[in-house]
Amino acid sequence: MSPSAGGLVVFLLSVQVIQSQDGWRVNYHQTDVCAAKGSEVVIRCGYTHPPGIRPSDIKDRFWFTKEKDGEPVDLRTDSEYSGRVEYRCFSKDCYLTITDVRESDSAEYKFTLMTNKPGEKYTGSPGVTLSVTGLQVQVRRSDSTWLELTCHSSCVLSGRPEYVWYKNEKYIKTGSSLPVSSGSTDRYSCYLIGSHGHGGPAVYGPQRLSVSASPSAEMLEGDSVNLTCSADANPAANYTWYKEHEDSPRASGQIFTITDFTAEHSGNYYCEAQNEMGRSNSTLRLIPSSGKWSTTTTVFASISAVLLLIIIIIILAVLRLYIR
Repeated sequence: MSPSAGGLVVFLLSVQVIQSQDGWRVNYHQTDVCAAKGSEVVIRCGYTHPPGIRPSDIKDRFWFTKEKDGEPVDLRTDSEYSGRVEYRCFSKDCYLTITDVRESDSAEYKFTLMTNKPGEKYTGSPGVTLSVTGLQVQVRRSDSTWLELTCHSSCVLSGRPEYVWYKNEKYIKTGSSLPVSSGSTDRYSCYLIGSHGHGGPAVYGPQRLSVSASPSAEMLEGDSVNLTCSADANPAANYTWYKEHEDSPRASGQIFTITDFTAEHSGNYYCEAQNEMGRSNSTLRLIPSSGKWSTTTTVFASISAVLLLIIIIIILAVLRLYIR
């Protein structure tokens, strides 16, 4: 079964809202609707007209969200909805169907009627407000070993949404929630059935953890060093820095800065990345390179001693010649 199996259709069923003017009236069956990205939405209305208006007098009935030069723009002519809208009318009940809804479809939809009398038209206003949202996975800890994943959206979806769960891109279960083992290294995502493959971002514990030191893992004494930790994780990971053989953390956050580096700072440091799904750590070794200066000093002292010895030999040789 795939997330696009079946066909999710969001019908708008609620208390009618009546708009009227000079005998014209539009009844929207719901004024607010929330739909998941990629799903199909059906907006319904009914209308009445003044006595004396015959069905043949109504030359056009359509839905719109925008106006151009003061005139409503038929959704069927709007390039943003090309191939995704359909109108159906049965007597005085009319339906707007939008397939594969997008976040950009979030707008107020109005129904308008035009008669064959020039300039005569009626629009039901206010219309129906459509909010299109993506799915999210909420992570909640059940106990020390289990987590509960729940598929949800930022607004209450209309109709009766059905969800499916995937682990590492393979179907595993139908339902709005999923229990998983804490510390799992798998990736979990949820989809709305009939949503054309639009699912929430996968959730997973920290992966591909890396640590680095700048400017180098071998520091001169007195230098300042930045230790950086990064991981791929969703939800975003929190970072904690420890030094080997110490129980208390040294710092928190992706970057740990050591100022005035000394030999006491040398050793193994490890970064722990953690989110609701699990944790991971990686180690970095810092080594002071204070020997550079002392090595240079030793070489210079050796050269000076050799020169002094040569000078003494030359002086002694000159003295011997002079004594002779």
